[in-house]
Amino acid sequence: MSQNDVVTPRVLTVPNLVSLIRLLLVPVFGWLIATGHDGWAVVVLAVSGASDWLDGVLARRLHQVSRLGQLLDPAADRLFILVTLVGLVWRGAVPWWLLAVLVARDVMLGVVLLLLARAGWGPLPVHLAGKAGTFALLYAFPLLLLGQWAPPLGPVAHVVGWACALWGVGLYWFAGALYVLQAHELLRRPTVPA
Repeated sequence: MSQNDVVTPRVLTVPNLVSLIRLLLVPVFGWLIATGHDGWAVVVLAVSGASDWLDGVLARRLHQVSRLGQLLDPAADRLFILVTLVGLVWRGAVPWWLLAVLVARDVMLGVVLLLLARAGWGPLPVHLAGKAGTFALLYAFPLLLLGQWAPPLGPVAHVVGWACALWGVGLYWFAGALYVLQAHELLRRPTVPA
């Protein structure tokens, strides 16, 4: 979101519809990965990644940046990442520590958001590093799923998927540190905005 974007209280917007559709795809993906429909699971992940980019672009171009959208978009991202990781761990495509590292960051930020809310502050604006980390993770997951396929696709997807996953984890935690620093500065202020 740029400085010129006005945040509206509107609920019925095109970007919010895109985010809602992405939220509805979470259980679809969970079912697909649990039942071994890997091809369709990859398609749903690709659609989710594209829609994550699309809702932000539409919000800015249509001047429909909304408070609900600012909450829906990251919620959809977090849920997709969580369900995808649980599915990939369950399938043996990734180790449990990857899930733990990403969930720990989200728990840390959940605590930060609670502290901010208690002090009267709203959610922090999304950093480019956070969006880039999420984007890298949403690319990594379908590749890691494809990494279980036979050669030549499987081994190549495995290597590229892990490269994206590690880069995404690094950016995810870097953005988390930025959020903590930003929250610390806000919480040190003597007054809360009206």
